[in-house]
Amino acid sequence: MADAAVSEPIAASADSSADEAAFRRAAARRLWLTRLAIAIAVVGALWTGWYLLFGRNHVGTDNAYVSAEMAQVTPQISATVTEVRVSDTQPVKRGDVLVVLDPATPQIALAQAEADLAAARRRFRQAEASAGAASAQVGASDADIARARAQVSSAQADFDKARTDWTRRQALAASGAVSGEELTTARRAFESAQAAVAQARAGLDQAIAAQRAAQGQYQASVAVVAGSTEDTDPAVRAAIARVQQARLDVNNTVIRAPMDGVVTQRKVQVGQRVAQGASIMTIVPVGQLYIDANFKERQLRRVRVGMPATVTADIYGGDVVYHGRVAGISGGTGSSMALIPAQNATGNWIKVVQRLPVRIALDPRELAAHPLRVGLSTEVEIDISSN
Repeated sequence: MADAAVSEPIAASADSSADEAAFRRAAARRLWLTRLAIAIAVVGALWTGWYLLFGRNHVGTDNAYVSAEMAQVTPQISATVTEVRVSDTQPVKRGDVLVVLDPATPQIALAQAEADLAAARRRFRQAEASAGAASAQVGASDADIARARAQVSSAQADFDKARTDWTRRQALAASGAVSGEELTTARRAFESAQAAVAQARAGLDQAIAAQRAAQGQYQASVAVVAGSTEDTDPAVRAAIARVQQARLDVNNTVIRAPMDGVVTQRKVQVGQRVAQGASIMTIVPVGQLYIDANFKERQLRRVRVGMPATVTADIYGGDVVYHGRVAGISGGTGSSMALIPAQNATGNWIKVVQRLPVRIALDPRELAAHPLRVGLSTEVEIDISSN
């Protein structure tokens, strides 16, 4: 009985200790839950404040990359490479010599074109001289026609006299006043005068025909040079154009940098024969880079051209911030511009959130201080509070 009496207070004390420990645990749990709720409330309030003051006025994406309008260097003529003066990663300035081609063939073509031009000028001067000679020939033919007509008149007079003499002697022959020999002589003179008239008339016709030929030649010569000078003659101008093209080909044997930038993808070696229009290297204008940021379609509701934007590049991290502006919004999504666009007319269509490229123009001074390269990853935020 004594042991039972002693055990009862001990059991009561143990139950009290257990209840107290449970109470403490419950109190601690309530305290931590309260603290957690307060922390969540604070975080929620902070997030709400951030969203109201900042978040709702900014849209961002990490699907953004550095891009540039790169220049493809292509030869304008087909020739053999004699010098290559640059290598990959080398910075160049606009006008720097990149490649030199063999100038022998273009120089020969230039010499031929210059010779053709000289010949064309000579032909024009000859045409002018021919026109003058033809004009003089037309004038001379007038004198020939006048002389031929005088000869016809003279022959006609001789013919008329011979015919009169022969007619008279024929009339006197019956009476015996004129001998037969005299009559024969008169008849021969008449026939000779008649032939002379025919010959004189043929000479006149020939002179007239010669004048017509001279006039035709004169007109043809005048048509060649009419309304033109030596420098405006079509044949001369065509020859001048060939000379200019040949000189351009000679100049094109020296290939120069079209812009400031860095040489990339050099694909040409000394001794190689390059084809006209084939790309031999690329110039990347590192001072004129921009960002192509792909935003979700819902993010672009309030985005407008000209809005300010900030850019951070993975290569520098968050320590370097670039400032720029929205330069433009693409006219279509990447999928719509694909070689084979997606066809959603089938019944098993699943909606996919589309992204639209937005171009961000950067500050050239910031690019000069912290250079970027094409293809680098960036993060972009656009301030849409001005909308």
